[in-house]
Amino acid sequence: MLSVHELSTIIFDPLHAFWERTSTKRAVACLQVAVFLAGILGIELNRRGLLPPSLAAVTPLSHYYAISLAFTLVLIQEVIDLIFILPCSVSKSVGKQFEILCLILIRNAFKELVHFSEPISLSGGIAPVLPILADGVGALGIFFGLGWYYRLHAARPSGSRGADLFAFVAAKKLLSLLLLPVFASLGVVVGFSSLADGQPHVFFEVFYTVLIFSDILIVLVSHAYQPNFHAVFRNSGFALVTLLIRLALAAPPFLAPGLGVTSMAIAIGLSAAYNAFAPAFREHGAPRK
Repeated sequence: MLSVHELSTIIFDPLHAFWERTSTKRAVACLQVAVFLAGILGIELNRRGLLPPSLAAVTPLSHYYAISLAFTLVLIQEVIDLIFILPCSVSKSVGKQFEILCLILIRNAFKELVHFSEPISLSGGIAPVLPILADGVGALGIFFGLGWYYRLHAARPSGSRGADLFAFVAAKKLLSLLLLPVFASLGVVVGFSSLADGQPHVFFEVFYTVLIFSDILIVLVSHAYQPNFHAVFRNSGFALVTLLIRLALAAPPFLAPGLGVTSMAIAIGLSAAYNAFAPAFREHGAPRK
């Protein structure tokens, strides 16, 4: 009889392989382009009064909303990538979350375009540009930080091996399989709620809250396979970083980029400290089980 670890691996691996196929990526990209063009067309039809009243009520009048739609589609793809990356390592998962935060800041910058007229101009003053600059600078700071972060993890100290590694990875694969239906059902609920109310509801902020709980669960599971203090501290620290990312998503303009850059700095410091001192903790701490 198959164990839970073996069963989760058997289900997860084909799904992951399908998602990573070149044909799947191309199909997703084509769908994104089609939806973006359909969004522009729908907005133009609404501006000309050619949409049915029920559809016109939930269709914006500014073409700039189509840009926000395009970035939302990219973010959905990135979140699915994140779910499939969870079994790889905690550090890769955190890196992917920062990539998503970067894209969200860029999307927020483009969302500010709805305050501009068409064609775009600065006749109303420079005030609407300031949030765009803040989000752009914040995204750039996180992008630079990510490059440093990934360099630190390119030579990360080795962790569990053998049966311990298989069991730990399989446990994270099971968690990913649970997150996929949560992500899909949350998307359906938010989508229908947005259509019913005629205004968009938050989605990524809610899912990031779910990720906080999943990261805490990974910390608890990792304690069974990586019981040493330095490993538990590292995983707990990354869970704290996820919490800060979630707070950045909920923060008002100007504060959000600052929180994002601060969380990036903490992740870099945590990674550098772990790389530098993990051998000393292994030597003087309790032996691995």
